[in-house]
Amino acid sequence: MIGAKPSQTVADRKIPLPNEQVCMVNNAFMGKKQIPVVFDGKTYYGCCQMCVEKIQTKRDARFAKDPLSGKEVDKADAFIVPAAPGQEQVLYFESEESYRQYLLNQG
Repeated sequence: MIGAKPSQTVADRKIPLPNEQVCMVNNAFMGKKQIPVVFDGKTYYGCCQMCVEKIQTKRDARFAKDPLSGKEVDKADAFIVPAAPGQEQVLYFESEESYRQYLLNQG
């Protein structure tokens, strides 16, 4: 797993994932603190200088769609979870309730 401790598994991770351990450009859990980028009074995170630049210049690096509602979600305020067990990719939800409803709909 990218940046994760060898003994760490998706099941060991707290939900929601900590924002500061997610590269919001690559939409991936990195398992360690990322580079903070303050934009418009909110803090986003990137894994490298290229990601920092994208956060500062590209709106789509700062926003995502909630998989349940389809509403636009600001990544700085999102409820962030792993996309699937064993994967580093993440999903952004507008709230914990939206995430829980999404899980019910998947089952």
